[in-house]
Amino acid sequence: MGRKIIIRDTEPKDYDFILNVNEVNVEVLSPMPMERMLWLKEMSDMFVTAEVDGEPAAFLIALREGEAYDSENYVWFSKKYPRFLYIDRIVIDEPYRAIGLGQKLYDAVKEHARATGVNVVTCEIDTIPYNETSLKFHEAMGFGEVGEQIIRGGAIKVSLQACEL
Repeated sequence: MGRKIIIRDTEPKDYDFILNVNEVNVEVLSPMPMERMLWLKEMSDMFVTAEVDGEPAAFLIALREGEAYDSENYVWFSKKYPRFLYIDRIVIDEPYRAIGLGQKLYDAVKEHARATGVNVVTCEIDTIPYNETSLKFHEAMGFGEVGEQIIRGGAIKVSLQACEL
């Protein structure tokens, strides 16, 4: 019997899970204390939690163009695209990896983008340090590189990616 997967809007009961799983994976993300998470939730177009068999297993935050967001990558996409949906972060808790949650979350993002009249979804992937798994996943999901930049004072290089819908 398969696992029951539900993708739903994030609720306050999910906050502890989100803060914890973000912190566990902070080396490939940016820090997100409670105040920043609530700020992102307020400006996000999508802030969803994926449940597996009733337990929180992953979350995703995506923002539309026109927000006062301080991410270097979001700012880059803002200069390139008049309308877009930017995936700020997706985090899947370790025990729930490799069961298809990433694909289900990205399918939900694409569906939401189409439903709201957006024809491009954007994100970035670290290339220094090199994240081969993420690059392969995004390629399989229809993303391709549209630029690259060095961020965080030269510590990280990213591949800026877009998927035209």
